[in-house]
Amino acid sequence: MQSQSQRKGIIIAGGLGKRLLPSTYSTNKHLFLLYDKPMIYYPLTTLMLGGIRDILIVTLKSSIESYNNLLGDGSKWGINIQYSIQKEPKGIADAILLGEDFVGKSNIVIILGDNIFHGNNLYDLWKFADSFNKGSTIFAYQVSDPERYGIVDIDTNGYALTIDEKPKIPKSNFAITGLYFYDNSVFNRIRKLNYSSRNELEVTSLNNSYIKDNLLKVNLIGRGMAWFDTGTFDSFLDASLYIRTIQLRQGLMIGCPEEVACRQGWIDKNQVVNLADTMRYSRYGEYLYKMFESNK
Repeated sequence: MQSQSQRKGIIIAGGLGKRLLPSTYSTNKHLFLLYDKPMIYYPLTTLMLGGIRDILIVTLKSSIESYNNLLGDGSKWGINIQYSIQKEPKGIADAILLGEDFVGKSNIVIILGDNIFHGNNLYDLWKFADSFNKGSTIFAYQVSDPERYGIVDIDTNGYALTIDEKPKIPKSNFAITGLYFYDNSVFNRIRKLNYSSRNELEVTSLNNSYIKDNLLKVNLIGRGMAWFDTGTFDSFLDASLYIRTIQLRQGLMIGCPEEVACRQGWIDKNQVVNLADTMRYSRYGEYLYKMFESNK
């Protein structure tokens, strides 16, 4: 992608990862190795592919040092990464609210740290969502087991009618993914929300506030794209195997921030080779070196 979005990005990478215990007792799940790179690389590069250079990562206090060691301030990739601590797991909407000072007057893109998106149609979907300055756009993916997801019902104009969490009788087969475009009214909307029975500010409640104003657009992800919510061991394995299959078949990496940054023009090929030199004995470093060394 070559678009330069005026939005800022927030990656939600907190939570306790209870479904992945005991592994998450010691490590934030978004730092787990998803095939050949840390999971956080995938949502990070999704934002970068959309032209977003200002990114806030919301995570736990215990994980800040690890993220700093891995990502730093993002300058090595020509981007700006900042961090915010969510002291308690009080929901996605609560985590978004922590980014208010970072976002300022901009509109935002929210991506959950355990959501993986891949496919050529991502640019067109992103461009469509980015064209709306007012309201919200969410992304939905057709699933065969809608009772496991938050399901959105859509009118003929592409606007959301209802959202039902894990419905026993689904109104559609379209599951809401962890990618959300919001205008700047999102912060005032969150402040008006009530805490749920789980003592959380729910993203569904936030989306319902946009539905009430007929301002929630739904972007359908078609057959040409893959989406994974890697919140369980099985989905984690599915995503890893998918990435392995595509990379081995094509010889191209998925979720490589050095490559994305270079193709966006944020760093040059010499900088990529210098970064590759620090990882020369890994397959990741060799990939970067082979791609760009000849142009040094």
